Amino acid sequence: MDKKLNRIKVVLWEKDMSQKELAAKLGKSFSTVNAYCCNRQQPTLDVINRIAEILNVDMQELIDGYKKVY
Repeated sequence: MDKKLNRIKVVLWEKDMSQKELAAKLGKSFSTVNAYCCNRQQPTLDVINRIAEILNVDMQELIDGYKKVY
């Protein structure tokens, strides 16, 4: 199964934020955030929402790449 289940790593790169910075802002370990970014582990919807808030993006952009246009 090569399908990526989230785009957190891509959005972090687009926002010029490191996994270490995200981990600190989330209050999670680097290894947990790294597992999210590498799709070894999937965050809960609550955590995805917190990541979206930190990165100032819509949750859907983290999941399927769809960007809302306002």
